[in-house]
Amino acid sequence: MILSIIVAVADNNVIGKDNSLIWHLPADLKYFKTLTMGFPIIMGRKTYESIGKPLPGRTSIIITTNKDFKAAGCLVVHSLESAIDAAKGFDEAFIIGGEKIYKQAITKADKIYFTKVHGVFDGDVFFPEIDLKIWQLIEQKDNAPDEKNIYPYSFLTYIRK
Repeated sequence: MILSIIVAVADNNVIGKDNSLIWHLPADLKYFKTLTMGFPIIMGRKTYESIGKPLPGRTSIIITTNKDFKAAGCLVVHSLESAIDAAKGFDEAFIIGGEKIYKQAITKADKIYFTKVHGVFDGDVFFPEIDLKIWQLIEQKDNAPDEKNIYPYSFLTYIRK
């Protein structure tokens, strides 16, 4: 199984503020849906709570240390390793956040689907630096702002060297 991270990150490595996204980029949401549809998505409890429900067409696996936490229609586990085990049997599984889960997963992931939002934003959660000694950029598609996407952005794909 390929373990992939999927994330949208500002130029200053911000990924969110107050448990929500800072920007609205419909093209990135479509990209996320296209890539993750039919596959397990692994997230922390706060990320799940920011979404508010299981995403259709995907198995939602939530990591929490709260042994009493339950979420209808989702698998609840208590470690990243348990989440990865729960995703076995699929060709690919996606880590979708948040900050603590990304920090753990970046040492285990095989691939990173990285949307770079070109701008500096005020935030309180960050994505770890991508070490180019470990990760190789294999694809990049730059996109200008348009009537639906007010910020310039790039879709980058990295694989572990």
